[in-house]
Amino acid sequence: MNNWILLQADGGAGIMGQVFLFGSIILIMYFFMIRPQQKKQKETKNFLEAIKKGDTVVTIGGIHGKIYAIEGDSVTLELDKGVKIKVEKSAISADYTKKATGIK
Repeated sequence: MNNWILLQADGGAGIMGQVFLFGSIILIMYFFMIRPQQKKQKETKNFLEAIKKGDTVVTIGGIHGKIYAIEGDSVTLELDKGVKIKVEKSAISADYTKKATGIK
């Protein structure tokens, strides 16, 4: 009878250890994967909201141009005199633009 009670107590400790291990793994994933991704998304959103006419930008496809006009979610880029293309704001890359213009 006493052995049965001891086995139950050990089983409870094993479950708590597993819960602690699982919780630790989730916490590590949050700090190394989820949090940095959220921070990057926030920086990209702020960058896209801050762009204005005349800024030099680079699209995700690698097209360099100056912002000619902003209309809602669309941006008109001037590539050269008289050469304009219309792209979505989401097609502008914050990373490529910062590298190309030297902004940190």
